[in-house]
Amino acid sequence: MNSDVDPGEIPPPSTTAESSSPSSILIPGLPNEVSRTILSMIPYAHHARLKSTSKSWKSALSSKSFLNNLINHNRNNLICIFPQDPSIPKPYLFDVNAVAWCPLPPMPCNPHVYGLCNFAAVPLGFHIYIIGGSHFDTRSFPINRPSSSSSMFRFNLRDFSWENRASMISARGSFAYAVIRSSGDNSGNIVVAGGGSRHMLFGAAGSRIRLVERYDVVADRWEELEPLPGFRAGCVGFLEREEREFRVVGGHSRSRTVSGVFPVDEYCRDAVVMGLEDGEWRQGGDMWGDRENVRAGKMVVGDDCGSPLVFMIDVNEIFRYDMSSNHWVYESRVPEKAPRGSTFGIVVVAGELYVLTHLYGDDFTEARRPRRSKKTGTMCFQIYNPKKKAWRTRVTKSPFPCHVDIKSPAVLSSIYL
Repeated sequence: MNSDVDPGEIPPPSTTAESSSPSSILIPGLPNEVSRTILSMIPYAHHARLKSTSKSWKSALSSKSFLNNLINHNRNNLICIFPQDPSIPKPYLFDVNAVAWCPLPPMPCNPHVYGLCNFAAVPLGFHIYIIGGSHFDTRSFPINRPSSSSSMFRFNLRDFSWENRASMISARGSFAYAVIRSSGDNSGNIVVAGGGSRHMLFGAAGSRIRLVERYDVVADRWEELEPLPGFRAGCVGFLEREEREFRVVGGHSRSRTVSGVFPVDEYCRDAVVMGLEDGEWRQGGDMWGDRENVRAGKMVVGDDCGSPLVFMIDVNEIFRYDMSSNHWVYESRVPEKAPRGSTFGIVVVAGELYVLTHLYGDDFTEARRPRRSKKTGTMCFQIYNPKKKAWRTRVTKSPFPCHVDIKSPAVLSSIYL
């Protein structure tokens, strides 16, 4: 058997294998090449349900050549929503263009830990990497004290399967990361910096670290790099200058107590930059003016035609990070406030900022559309186009059987296929 042939590839109509095996026919009466073209027009979010139609459909939809053709000819912009502790509730993919949901299998379960949050969902090629986080471990003492996780899992978008990958050298959650892509579809490096053990149940508690690591996707190996100039957690990172520099912005460095009781964060005003060639860190300067208050909202990094796009949301105000001046500038305001004083989840998809909130139960009275379901609620997307400076709203039925806190426990990741 030729090793260069994809096992999921279906032979072309002219081969004798297809004529002798009716089970390999995709659509009766049509050549397989035409059938594959028809299937490639179906949004990726529907593929999981179509695979149960027949063995030939499952083989075709899972083949590498079919997914490569899907990537080259179609735009599949997906949002992956991982709820808190994704080993129990199912994560979901949302197809932005088709307005369709697709459930993913739960992450592998560890019976000793629970409440995983503040992890990173990193898309690379046909995979999604779930890295680190903060959780509770029943084997630790005291049990109610959160600890960091060094585990990493990889989800395969071809066959919808999970697998364990090499753990980080240092456990961490709420860290900055960036993907250094290479020529291969599923090869490259992932750089992580900073982080700590903070859990969503505790406002300003937890440890901070300054360690930096790089993960080789092909070799499945972590290596240590030059640490950050100072302790930093809750930050974001991105590549700039043609992927020659790794910039880390925002986050909190240390915490102090008010009256010796209440912990309060000390937020970082500066940015730090590492040269990927020499591995040296340098200061990037103050991101806020002398008379400006430091905003400590949720940050998100996206891609706009190869350039990083960094947003921050503070209550309902949107700020954008200007890399040329190393400064946060006011961008816009979310048209509809979050219900009951809760905050939003944000993600960048195809150069646009998606502001998410899950309306559930009585919250439907604040939605733009009437109530659809009393059981699952509604997912409301407020979409901002930074080029047109315009907002639009999209409302869809939520696939989650219960209320999902988009505030922080839910991790959002944008995937482009």
